[in-house]
Amino acid sequence: MSTSSNPTKKPALKRMDNILIVVEDLEAVKAFFLAVGLEVEGETTVEGLSVDRLIGLQGVRATLVLMRTPDGYSRIELDKFHTPEPIKMEPAKAPVNALGIRRLMFAVEGIDEIVARLLAQGAELVGEVVQYENACRLAYVRGPEGIIVGLAEELG
Repeated sequence: MSTSSNPTKKPALKRMDNILIVVEDLEAVKAFFLAVGLEVEGETTVEGLSVDRLIGLQGVRATLVLMRTPDGYSRIELDKFHTPEPIKMEPAKAPVNALGIRRLMFAVEGIDEIVARLLAQGAELVGEVVQYENACRLAYVRGPEGIIVGLAEELG
């Protein structure tokens, strides 16, 4: 329904629907986010003229995995492009102060167990698990393809 047909209703932002991450190794990145605690909402392959027109590329064929947080409010879309060939950005393991989106932050319970689970999968701590004042414990973990997730566990 168009809001222009109802002059009393203003256009409004409702929520952030998802964040897109383009990946090469879809299964490794999916396993990483499963270990963080996200759940797979769906998986599909997209292609065709409407996809090409939407994203401004030609001959698109991509596999998408939509993952969500357990509360159902936040989603990450993982895309593996089969065609056209994905473009690599350098450096793959950019430092936290590099321009652009550098990390996704998740509120967690049991930060030590989650960090251990991620490290066992081959992820690495960016720095250390630290306590910020009396508010929370924080960790940055780098997973496949240089993706950094922040984990925050409230204290008390």
